[in-house]
Amino acid sequence: MRPIRSTSLVSLIAVLALTASGCGDDSEPSTAGGTEVTAVATTTQVADLVREVGGDRVDVRQILQPNSDPHAYEPRPSDVRSLVDADVVFESGGDLDSWLDGLVENAGGDAPRVELIQAIPTIPADFLDETHAGREGPDDHPGEEVHHDHRESADPHWWQDPRNAIAAVAAIRDALIAADPDGRAGYEDGARDYTERLRRLDRGVRACIGEIPPAQRKLVTTHDSLGYYADRYGIEVVGALIPSLSSAAQPSAGDTEELVDQIEAHRVEAVFPESSLDPRLERAVSRETGAAVGKPLWADALGPAGSDGATYIASIQSNTAALVDGLTGGAKRCRPRA
Repeated sequence: MRPIRSTSLVSLIAVLALTASGCGDDSEPSTAGGTEVTAVATTTQVADLVREVGGDRVDVRQILQPNSDPHAYEPRPSDVRSLVDADVVFESGGDLDSWLDGLVENAGGDAPRVELIQAIPTIPADFLDETHAGREGPDDHPGEEVHHDHRESADPHWWQDPRNAIAAVAAIRDALIAADPDGRAGYEDGARDYTERLRRLDRGVRACIGEIPPAQRKLVTTHDSLGYYADRYGIEVVGALIPSLSSAAQPSAGDTEELVDQIEAHRVEAVFPESSLDPRLERAVSRETGAAVGKPLWADALGPAGSDGATYIASIQSNTAALVDGLTGGAKRCRPRA
Protein backbone atom coordinates (compact mmCIF):
# COMPACT_ATOMS: atom_id res chain seq x y z
CA MET A 1 0.00 0.00 0.00
CA ARG A 2 1.31 3.46 -0.85
CA PRO A 3 2.11 5.78 2.04
CA ILE A 4 -0.33 8.67 2.47
CA ARG A 5 1.25 11.85 1.19
CA SER A 6 0.98 15.13 3.01
CA THR A 7 -2.35 16.91 2.61
CA SER A 8 -0.48 20.13 1.79
CA LEU A 9 0.91 18.56 -1.39
CA VAL A 10 -2.51 17.40 -2.56
CA SER A 11 -4.02 20.79 -1.73
CA LEU A 12 -1.32 22.59 -3.67
CA ILE A 13 -2.07 20.55 -6.80
CA ALA A 14 -5.69 21.66 -6.57
CA VAL A 15 -4.72 25.31 -6.14
CA LEU A 16 -2.32 25.27 -9.09
CA ALA A 17 -4.99 23.75 -11.29
CA LEU A 18 -7.10 26.88 -10.75
CA THR A 19 -4.42 29.50 -11.26
CA ALA A 20 -2.54 30.69 -14.31
CA SER A 21 1.04 29.48 -14.16
CA GLY A 22 2.67 31.34 -17.03
CA CYS A 23 3.87 34.90 -17.15
CA GLY A 24 4.64 37.08 -20.08
CA ASP A 25 5.20 40.51 -21.51
CA ASP A 26 2.42 42.32 -23.40
CA SER A 27 4.83 44.62 -25.22
CA GLU A 28 4.39 45.12 -28.94
CA PRO A 29 6.60 43.18 -31.39
CA SER A 30 9.80 45.00 -32.25
CA THR A 31 10.29 46.79 -35.52
CA ALA A 32 13.36 48.23 -37.18
CA GLY A 33 14.13 50.58 -40.01
CA GLY A 34 16.34 50.13 -43.05
CA THR A 35 15.81 46.40 -43.42
CA GLU A 36 15.10 44.39 -46.58
CA VAL A 37 12.94 41.58 -45.20
CA THR A 38 10.13 41.51 -42.66
CA ALA A 39 10.06 38.15 -40.89
CA VAL A 40 7.54 37.07 -38.28
CA ALA A 41 8.71 34.47 -35.73
CA THR A 42 6.34 32.74 -33.36
CA THR A 43 8.53 31.79 -30.39
CA THR A 44 11.45 33.36 -28.60
CA GLN A 45 13.86 30.62 -29.71
CA VAL A 46 12.82 30.86 -33.36
CA ALA A 47 13.13 34.65 -33.31
CA ASP A 48 16.65 34.44 -31.89
CA LEU A 49 17.77 31.98 -34.59
CA VAL A 50 16.29 34.19 -37.33
CA ARG A 51 18.11 37.24 -35.97
CA GLU A 52 21.40 35.38 -35.93
CA VAL A 53 21.06 34.34 -39.57
CA GLY A 54 19.36 37.48 -40.88
CA GLY A 55 21.45 40.16 -39.24
CA ASP A 56 20.65 43.78 -40.06
CA ARG A 57 18.79 42.93 -43.30
CA VAL A 58 15.88 41.31 -41.45
CA ASP A 59 13.26 42.98 -39.27
CA VAL A 60 12.18 40.17 -36.92
CA ARG A 61 8.71 40.60 -35.49
CA GLN A 62 8.57 38.27 -32.50
CA ILE A 63 5.11 37.18 -31.37
CA LEU A 64 5.92 35.49 -28.06
CA GLN A 65 7.77 37.71 -25.62
CA PRO A 66 10.32 36.56 -22.99
CA ASN A 67 8.94 34.17 -20.37
CA SER A 68 5.69 33.66 -22.31
CA ASP A 69 4.44 30.07 -22.32
CA PRO A 70 3.66 29.08 -25.94
CA HIS A 71 1.39 26.22 -24.83
CA ALA A 72 -0.99 28.63 -23.11
CA TYR A 73 -0.59 31.66 -25.38
CA GLU A 74 -3.65 33.69 -26.36
CA PRO A 75 -2.96 35.74 -29.52
CA ARG A 76 -3.54 39.50 -29.50
CA PRO A 77 -4.76 41.91 -32.19
CA SER A 78 -1.20 43.24 -32.56
CA ASP A 79 -0.09 39.74 -33.62
CA VAL A 80 -2.46 39.89 -36.57
CA ARG A 81 -1.08 43.28 -37.58
CA SER A 82 2.46 41.86 -37.51
CA LEU A 83 1.53 39.30 -40.14
CA VAL A 84 -0.20 41.59 -42.62
CA ASP A 85 2.90 42.74 -44.53
CA ALA A 86 5.30 39.93 -43.61
CA ASP A 87 7.62 38.56 -46.29
CA VAL A 88 8.11 35.21 -44.51
CA VAL A 89 6.71 33.59 -41.38
CA PHE A 90 8.81 31.23 -39.24
CA GLU A 91 7.03 28.87 -36.85
CA SER A 92 8.46 26.35 -34.43
CA GLY A 93 5.96 23.66 -35.42
CA GLY A 94 4.12 20.75 -33.92
CA ASP A 95 1.35 21.71 -31.51
CA LEU A 96 3.55 24.27 -29.76
CA ASP A 97 2.39 27.25 -31.82
CA SER A 98 -0.65 25.85 -33.62
CA TRP A 99 -2.46 29.06 -32.68
CA LEU A 100 -0.64 30.62 -35.64
CA ASP A 101 -3.21 29.12 -38.03
CA GLY A 102 -5.95 31.41 -36.73
CA LEU A 103 -3.68 34.45 -36.83
CA VAL A 104 -2.73 33.85 -40.46
CA GLU A 105 -6.36 33.37 -41.41
CA ASN A 106 -7.35 36.64 -39.75
CA ALA A 107 -4.40 38.53 -41.22
CA GLY A 108 -5.17 37.38 -44.75
CA GLY A 109 -1.51 37.57 -45.80
CA ASP A 110 0.14 35.26 -48.30
CA ALA A 111 3.68 35.15 -46.90
CA PRO A 112 5.31 31.70 -47.08
CA ARG A 113 5.30 29.81 -43.79
CA VAL A 114 8.39 27.89 -42.71
CA GLU A 115 7.64 25.23 -40.09
CA LEU A 116 11.07 24.52 -38.65
CA ILE A 117 10.14 21.18 -37.10
CA GLN A 118 9.89 19.88 -40.68
CA ALA A 119 13.70 20.15 -40.88
CA ILE A 120 14.19 18.13 -37.68
CA PRO A 121 14.44 14.36 -37.02
CA THR A 122 11.80 14.40 -34.30
CA ILE A 123 11.21 12.27 -31.24
CA PRO A 124 7.68 10.79 -31.06
CA ALA A 125 5.62 11.74 -28.03
CA ASP A 126 5.56 8.20 -26.63
CA PHE A 127 9.37 8.06 -26.68
CA LEU A 128 9.35 9.71 -23.25
CA ASP A 129 8.01 6.47 -21.81
CA GLU A 130 11.38 4.90 -22.57
CA THR A 131 14.67 5.59 -20.85
CA HIS A 132 16.92 8.22 -22.37
CA ALA A 133 20.02 7.08 -20.60
CA GLY A 134 22.86 5.85 -22.75
CA ARG A 135 21.27 6.58 -26.12
CA GLU A 136 23.53 7.89 -28.84
CA GLY A 137 22.91 10.48 -31.50
CA PRO A 138 23.33 10.37 -35.28
CA ASP A 139 26.80 11.91 -34.97
CA ASP A 140 27.96 8.80 -33.10
CA HIS A 141 26.79 6.35 -35.77
CA PRO A 142 26.88 8.02 -39.20
CA GLY A 143 24.14 6.78 -41.49
CA GLU A 144 21.95 5.51 -38.65
CA GLU A 145 18.77 7.27 -37.57
CA VAL A 146 18.02 6.87 -33.87
CA HIS A 147 15.34 9.55 -33.70
CA HIS A 148 11.96 8.97 -35.22
CA ASP A 149 9.94 11.09 -37.59
CA HIS A 150 6.28 11.23 -36.58
CA ARG A 151 5.51 14.92 -36.82
CA GLU A 152 1.82 14.71 -36.00
CA SER A 153 2.61 13.22 -32.58
CA ALA A 154 6.12 14.58 -32.11
CA ASP A 155 7.72 16.14 -29.09
CA PRO A 156 7.75 19.83 -30.18
CA HIS A 157 10.73 20.89 -28.02
CA TRP A 158 13.28 20.19 -30.76
CA TRP A 159 15.59 23.14 -29.98
CA GLN A 160 16.82 21.48 -26.79
CA ASP A 161 19.32 19.57 -28.96
CA PRO A 162 21.78 22.04 -30.59
CA ARG A 163 22.10 19.77 -33.63
CA ASN A 164 18.44 20.44 -34.31
CA ALA A 165 19.09 24.17 -34.06
CA ILE A 166 21.75 23.70 -36.75
CA ALA A 167 19.16 22.07 -39.02
CA ALA A 168 16.73 24.91 -38.30
CA VAL A 169 19.38 27.50 -39.14
CA ALA A 170 19.85 25.93 -42.57
CA ALA A 171 16.09 26.10 -43.19
CA ILE A 172 16.02 29.74 -42.07
CA ARG A 173 18.95 30.60 -44.35
CA ASP A 174 17.24 29.07 -47.37
CA ALA A 175 13.93 30.79 -46.67
CA LEU A 176 15.58 34.20 -46.27
CA ILE A 177 17.50 33.73 -49.51
CA ALA A 178 14.24 32.88 -51.28
CA ALA A 179 12.62 36.04 -49.88
CA ASP A 180 15.67 38.25 -50.51
CA PRO A 181 18.08 36.83 -53.14
CA ASP A 182 20.27 39.94 -52.98
CA GLY A 183 21.09 39.10 -49.37
CA ARG A 184 22.35 35.59 -50.11
CA ALA A 185 25.97 36.21 -49.14
CA GLY A 186 25.05 37.74 -45.81
CA TYR A 187 22.60 34.97 -44.93
CA GLU A 188 25.12 32.29 -45.86
CA ASP A 189 27.80 33.98 -43.76
CA GLY A 190 25.45 34.40 -40.81
CA ALA A 191 24.31 30.79 -40.95
CA ARG A 192 27.86 29.48 -41.29
CA ASP A 193 29.22 31.51 -38.38
CA TYR A 194 26.31 30.66 -36.10
CA THR A 195 26.44 26.98 -37.01
CA GLU A 196 30.05 26.83 -35.89
CA ARG A 197 29.06 28.34 -32.55
CA LEU A 198 26.30 25.75 -32.19
CA ARG A 199 28.76 22.95 -32.88
CA ARG A 200 31.07 24.28 -30.17
CA LEU A 201 28.09 24.52 -27.84
CA ASP A 202 27.15 20.89 -28.49
CA ARG A 203 30.69 19.72 -27.76
CA GLY A 204 30.80 21.81 -24.61
CA VAL A 205 27.51 20.49 -23.30
CA ARG A 206 28.62 16.89 -23.84
CA ALA A 207 31.82 17.58 -21.92
CA CYS A 208 29.94 19.22 -19.04
CA ILE A 209 27.35 16.46 -18.71
CA GLY A 210 30.25 14.04 -18.68
CA GLU A 211 31.21 15.59 -15.32
CA ILE A 212 28.04 14.13 -13.77
CA PRO A 213 28.45 10.52 -12.54
CA PRO A 214 26.24 8.31 -14.76
CA ALA A 215 24.18 7.08 -11.81
CA GLN A 216 23.20 10.68 -11.03
CA ARG A 217 22.07 11.65 -14.55
CA LYS A 218 18.39 11.46 -13.64
CA LEU A 219 16.10 14.29 -14.59
CA VAL A 220 12.79 15.57 -13.19
CA THR A 221 11.37 18.80 -14.65
CA THR A 222 8.10 20.71 -14.56
CA HIS A 223 6.78 19.17 -17.79
CA ASP A 224 8.22 16.94 -20.49
CA SER A 225 10.28 19.62 -22.21
CA LEU A 226 13.88 18.33 -22.20
CA GLY A 227 13.48 15.02 -24.02
CA TYR A 228 15.76 16.01 -26.90
CA TYR A 229 18.42 17.30 -24.53
CA ALA A 230 18.26 14.13 -22.44
CA ASP A 231 18.40 11.91 -25.50
CA ARG A 232 21.41 13.73 -26.89
CA TYR A 233 23.49 13.81 -23.71
CA GLY A 234 22.65 10.49 -22.05
CA ILE A 235 20.32 11.60 -19.25
CA GLU A 236 17.48 9.44 -17.93
CA VAL A 237 14.14 11.24 -17.70
CA VAL A 238 12.57 9.92 -14.50
CA GLY A 239 9.43 12.01 -14.85
CA ALA A 240 7.81 15.42 -14.75
CA LEU A 241 5.51 17.25 -12.37
CA ILE A 242 3.16 17.77 -15.31
CA PRO A 243 3.42 14.43 -17.16
CA SER A 244 2.70 15.98 -20.55
CA LEU A 245 4.46 17.62 -23.48
CA SER A 246 2.26 20.66 -22.82
CA SER A 247 2.63 22.83 -19.75
CA ALA A 248 -1.07 23.68 -20.12
CA ALA A 249 -1.97 20.23 -18.79
CA GLN A 250 -2.66 19.74 -15.10
CA PRO A 251 -1.19 17.10 -12.79
CA SER A 252 -3.43 14.92 -10.67
CA ALA A 253 -2.74 13.93 -7.08
CA GLY A 254 -2.12 10.39 -8.33
CA ASP A 255 0.43 11.58 -10.90
CA THR A 256 2.31 13.52 -8.27
CA GLU A 257 2.22 10.68 -5.75
CA GLU A 258 3.64 8.31 -8.36
CA LEU A 259 6.40 10.78 -9.25
CA VAL A 260 7.31 11.20 -5.59
CA ASP A 261 7.75 7.44 -5.38
CA GLN A 262 9.94 7.49 -8.50
CA ILE A 263 12.12 10.30 -7.15
CA GLU A 264 12.68 8.39 -3.93
CA ALA A 265 13.27 5.06 -5.69
CA HIS A 266 15.79 6.54 -8.15
CA ARG A 267 17.42 8.77 -5.51
CA VAL A 268 17.03 11.82 -7.71
CA GLU A 269 19.30 14.61 -6.52
CA ALA A 270 17.19 17.58 -7.65
CA VAL A 271 13.96 18.57 -9.35
CA PHE A 272 14.10 21.48 -11.78
CA PRO A 273 11.38 24.10 -12.16
CA GLU A 274 11.00 26.08 -15.38
CA SER A 275 11.62 29.78 -15.58
CA SER A 276 8.21 30.69 -17.03
CA LEU A 277 6.10 28.55 -14.67
CA ASP A 278 5.06 28.63 -11.01
CA PRO A 279 7.59 26.63 -8.91
CA ARG A 280 5.38 25.90 -5.89
CA LEU A 281 4.71 22.28 -6.78
CA GLU A 282 8.43 21.58 -7.20
CA ARG A 283 9.06 23.04 -3.75
CA ALA A 284 6.34 20.85 -2.25
CA VAL A 285 7.76 17.73 -3.92
CA SER A 286 11.20 18.72 -2.66
CA ARG A 287 9.90 18.87 0.90
CA GLU A 288 8.22 15.49 0.43
CA THR A 289 11.23 13.68 -1.04
CA GLY A 290 14.30 15.50 0.18
CA ALA A 291 15.44 16.20 -3.38
CA ALA A 292 16.81 19.70 -3.83
CA VAL A 293 15.09 22.32 -5.97
CA GLY A 294 17.47 23.09 -8.82
CA LYS A 295 17.94 26.40 -10.58
CA PRO A 296 15.01 27.12 -12.92
CA LEU A 297 15.56 25.96 -16.50
CA TRP A 298 14.84 27.81 -19.72
CA ALA A 299 12.41 25.39 -21.32
CA ASP A 300 9.63 26.77 -23.52
CA ALA A 301 10.73 30.41 -23.62
CA LEU A 302 13.89 32.48 -23.47
CA GLY A 303 14.37 35.16 -20.85
CA PRO A 304 14.43 38.95 -21.03
CA ALA A 305 17.48 40.95 -22.01
CA GLY A 306 20.12 40.80 -19.30
CA SER A 307 19.06 37.37 -18.03
CA ASP A 308 21.21 34.26 -18.43
CA GLY A 309 18.64 32.88 -20.86
CA ALA A 310 18.24 35.89 -23.12
CA THR A 311 19.48 34.02 -26.21
CA TYR A 312 19.19 30.46 -27.43
CA ILE A 313 22.86 29.69 -26.81
CA ALA A 314 22.80 31.34 -23.38
CA SER A 315 19.73 29.28 -22.41
CA ILE A 316 21.47 25.99 -23.23
CA GLN A 317 24.59 27.12 -21.38
CA SER A 318 22.54 28.13 -18.34
CA ASN A 319 20.53 24.90 -18.32
CA THR A 320 23.67 22.82 -18.56
CA ALA A 321 25.33 24.65 -15.70
CA ALA A 322 22.17 24.25 -13.60
CA LEU A 323 21.96 20.51 -14.30
CA VAL A 324 25.62 19.87 -13.51
CA ASP A 325 25.31 21.79 -10.24
CA GLY A 326 21.97 20.29 -9.22
CA LEU A 327 22.57 16.67 -10.18
CA THR A 328 25.94 16.56 -8.40
CA GLY A 329 24.69 18.30 -5.27
CA GLY A 330 27.01 21.21 -5.96
CA ALA A 331 30.10 19.02 -6.22
CA LYS A 332 30.71 20.00 -9.86
CA ARG A 333 30.54 23.25 -11.82
CA CYS A 334 30.61 23.45 -15.60
CA ARG A 335 29.31 25.98 -18.11
CA PRO A 336 29.89 25.15 -21.79
CA ARG A 337 31.42 27.70 -24.16
CA ALA A 338 30.14 28.52 -27.62
